Amino acid sequence: MSYYFSKTLQESWDKAREKVTEALKEEGFGILTEIDVKATLKKKLDVDFRPYVILGACNPSYAYEALKSEKNIGTMLPCNVIMQETKDGRIEISAVDPVASMKAIENDQLGKVATEVRNKLQRVIAKL
Repeated sequence: MSYYFSKTLQESWDKAREKVTEALKEEGFGILTEIDVKATLKKKLDVDFRPYVILGACNPSYAYEALKSEKNIGTMLPCNVIMQETKDGRIEISAVDPVASMKAIENDQLGKVATEVRNKLQRVIAKL
């Protein structure tokens, strides 16, 4: 089982970011956090790395349901979506598969929430 869904775009970084943000919004997600991995690695380790950003996406309704279902599930939230530049200059967008990431947790209610979120994230990637 793969732990993510992805699609590669032939777009500029900024255009790809717009598309990702809009597709997430259409499925009820907002971006809570953004980690610029390239900038962080340069600052902390003085190494060069490809453009790579981790977006912490959250759908508040589903986050609330997950938190009600499993008290420590916050350790696995928000849903991460990454943008990274490939060797050929394209932009790869990947989203975590919440079903795969929560497979170890034995909680049927949480499994239902994870499946619904998975469906939404799959639609996000498909829309790009």
